[in-house]
Amino acid sequence: MLKRIFPILDWLPNYKTSYLSGDVTAGLTVGIMLIPQGMAYAMIAGLPPVFGLYAALLPQVVYAIMGTSRQLAVGPVAMDSLLVASGLGALALSGIEEYISMAIFLALFMGTIQFALGFLRMGFLVNYLSKPVISGFTSAAAIIIGLSQLKHLLGTEIPSSSHIHTLIQNTIETLGTTNLITLGIGIIAIILIKVLRKVHKQIPGGLIAVMLGIGFVYFLNLESFDVKIVGSIPEGLPGFNIPTLEWSRVSELFPIAMTLALIAFMEAISVAKAVEERHDDYEVNANKELIALGSSNIIGSLFQSYPTTGGFSRTAVNDQAGAKTGLAAVISALIVGLTLLFLTPLFYYLPNAILAAVVMVAVFGLIDINYPKQLFKYRKDEFYLLLFTFTITLFVGIKEGILLGVLVSLLLLVYRTSKPHIAILGKISGTDYFRNIHRFEEAEIDNDLLILRFDAQIYFGNKDYFKQAVLKEIKTKGKGLKWVILNAEAINYIDSSAAHMLKQLLKELNENGITLVIAGATGPTRDILFSSRLVDDIGKDNLYVSTLEAYRSIKHETTIEPVHKQISLQNKM
Repeated sequence: MLKRIFPILDWLPNYKTSYLSGDVTAGLTVGIMLIPQGMAYAMIAGLPPVFGLYAALLPQVVYAIMGTSRQLAVGPVAMDSLLVASGLGALALSGIEEYISMAIFLALFMGTIQFALGFLRMGFLVNYLSKPVISGFTSAAAIIIGLSQLKHLLGTEIPSSSHIHTLIQNTIETLGTTNLITLGIGIIAIILIKVLRKVHKQIPGGLIAVMLGIGFVYFLNLESFDVKIVGSIPEGLPGFNIPTLEWSRVSELFPIAMTLALIAFMEAISVAKAVEERHDDYEVNANKELIALGSSNIIGSLFQSYPTTGGFSRTAVNDQAGAKTGLAAVISALIVGLTLLFLTPLFYYLPNAILAAVVMVAVFGLIDINYPKQLFKYRKDEFYLLLFTFTITLFVGIKEGILLGVLVSLLLLVYRTSKPHIAILGKISGTDYFRNIHRFEEAEIDNDLLILRFDAQIYFGNKDYFKQAVLKEIKTKGKGLKWVILNAEAINYIDSSAAHMLKQLLKELNENGITLVIAGATGPTRDILFSSRLVDDIGKDNLYVSTLEAYRSIKHETTIEPVHKQISLQNKM
């Protein structure tokens, strides 16, 4: 029982000494990465840099104890930071203190939602975030995150916004006040990080840029040239404090918390599943992941953490560096903790432009160009879904982009199920195969027989489409038609509305001297035929195991074996 709640009890007793070098290397690498990234992502969220280090501390330790992935690196991420900024930025807040308290309470709120969803076994909800929606949203959010850092890269006062057109307009209006030294620092940092990443992915380019930036500002006294720096960072570990909020404001935070809970889970589970494919010694469980991520955010919020989740880039580095267990995450947290205790004074002269460079390099790597190209070439409907999500996220808002993208994808799903594929089948001469006559010209067509296959469940949304399609094909056949074989292999459900429609259709067909037979119905479909009494209208003799058997019976080519008849009538009634 305890192992199900705390997966650490599964891997820790079986820990091998051969794992240690990989865990230590990965832990040190990710911990070093987290220092500049954490501070940079806190700035995206509109928080002082130190809160990024707080968010990189306890949440990953909690996840190491409760998470089912052994490589997932939990901490502050760019996407969630932007959601925090856009969500809280829309509220009327009195100042930075209230903003900080709201961000911390948001971690508690979203963590509680994630925990509740995991407890209720609602991990399947992430399945409704389709890849086109995720790709469009991620690419748009990456662009907004990158552009939001222009104020630090240019050294100007650009008003923040989650709308691209507003960001661009605000940037153009302040270009005249650009600090060229700050811009130079930022551009050099971007080039340096990208070059070092190409040399070797495990080189901590961000940290090297940070150290060089601090050195240049300190020794060249660049602060006197209005180069903006991070300034004083509080020393010491975060203290325990239960986040509080006025009850009247909970309703304001709920949409933000729910969006964060689902997006954060989507980010974490997708990268965890991707890494899991390279390891065969554990299995990622979606519901347990929700509980682990929720617990990480809840406990983290008690120690001044803002919302966290599993990061794409850090998880990839963690895995590539050789992480085998959650011990790597504990070592990463230790690095961050030591930084908070002893090294924060070193970051006083850190230019904001360096942190902006770290963010830009990280997020622009999330922009996917190849996937939309593939969709445009092969799946136009999904391409337009991606483009819709991308456009709404860029020009309307972050939350609106993901919510409307999901809504439109669900509407697209409903539309597809309302008009599913119907195939008219014919027998391939000299074989026992029945194939779509529009794909196989050699398929034989009988004047007195219509064979059709309906490739979906029949429910209230497509029952009229089904009936109209059948009647249309019957009319096309003409007066010589005597038999209709419905290949039901792809029909896995028939609801009450569809059952009522089928009874009416059977009555119309019988009045016109046409007999409907059903072939290849699966067990669940047979159960519905009996429970809805449709079998009385169809007739038990008109249920067949396969299309071939129905065809041969109608053509009097063979007699039905008793075992076949037993199978065709088998049900739970």
